Amino acid sequence: MRFKPVCAIAILGLALSGCSLPRGAAVSNEILREKNAEEPTYEVVFVSRSNMEQVRSWPATGWSGGYSWPSDKGGPNGSVIRAGDTIKLVIWDSQENSLLTAQAQKTVALPEMQVSPTGTVFVPYLGNVVINGLTPERAREQIQTEMAQIAPSAQVQLAMSAGARNSVDLVSGIGKPGNYPLADRSASILSLIAESGGISAALKHPLVRLMRGSKTYEIRAERLLSDANRNITLRGGDKIVVREDDRYFTSLGATGKESLIQFEKEDITALEAVSLVGGILDTRANPEGLLVLREYPQKAVRADGIRGPKQKDVVFSFDLTTADGLFAARNFEINPKDTVLATESPAVALTTVFGLLRSVVGLSQAVN
Repeated sequence: MRFKPVCAIAILGLALSGCSLPRGAAVSNEILREKNAEEPTYEVVFVSRSNMEQVRSWPATGWSGGYSWPSDKGGPNGSVIRAGDTIKLVIWDSQENSLLTAQAQKTVALPEMQVSPTGTVFVPYLGNVVINGLTPERAREQIQTEMAQIAPSAQVQLAMSAGARNSVDLVSGIGKPGNYPLADRSASILSLIAESGGISAALKHPLVRLMRGSKTYEIRAERLLSDANRNITLRGGDKIVVREDDRYFTSLGATGKESLIQFEKEDITALEAVSLVGGILDTRANPEGLLVLREYPQKAVRADGIRGPKQKDVVFSFDLTTADGLFAARNFEINPKDTVLATESPAVALTTVFGLLRSVVGLSQAVN
């Protein structure tokens, strides 16, 4: 009895009806058909140049939507005295029977004093003297002027050590973390980072974080290093942390890489994301079905679909076979925690079927 190819095809048909074909990524029609559902559970948006501005105006997801950085200017050279600084006074007085110096002595060194929260230091016979906000030289003149009432010939020598309000903490991500006194009111963030040994080379995509009072600012290191206007003046009490930018998106489907992809720069477009994942696979991917999956917070949902999405979950679709789709993907910004999915071409399933047919026909010939 001969095992004819017709029988082989019939057997193959029965086999295919009883099980599914081996496959990789989803086919775009399986995901995009939700757009025509009576009660869709997620929104499908076909992105083009015509609706790009509308989509870009929707709220950012996965982060605040941009790094913020102060833009203050440097102050004059020379430091000023703040509460918490340490002051050391040496008084020179040559007059006989001085109230300040002992017999046969010309100088007296007062114990180190910390500037009080009200900005004063205690000087014998003068009481509390306000020196907060003065430069060390101006504070010396102030104390000497008041001391002239009891010692007209006295001269004052003043030395200052910066306290917490006149120093900056470099916490991590640099060569030598620690507390750094501010040399003057023009000390910049780059000069202090350089003094501390620079940004650690172990950080792939360093992010500089500045904590000032109750506010926190962030900027990518490459932007700080390339823009002179970002090299801000530091203030006493500032804290600086340098760490890796931990923003990422997920790559899935018929791409060159299926994994978490770190943001290599501050903003990444859909077209750049395709490049970062190694492109889409020529033998598997459907260039008409590049999808970006995004989840919005419930407060961003809008019934009109203009100022925000109509559904919490949104699938953005790009057709990379047209100039319109390519320009749209070039301007569409990926948000942290987005999923970039390259769908599979329907031709892959046909190729699988033909491969199985060839295998069965080959088997029938061997049997014959």
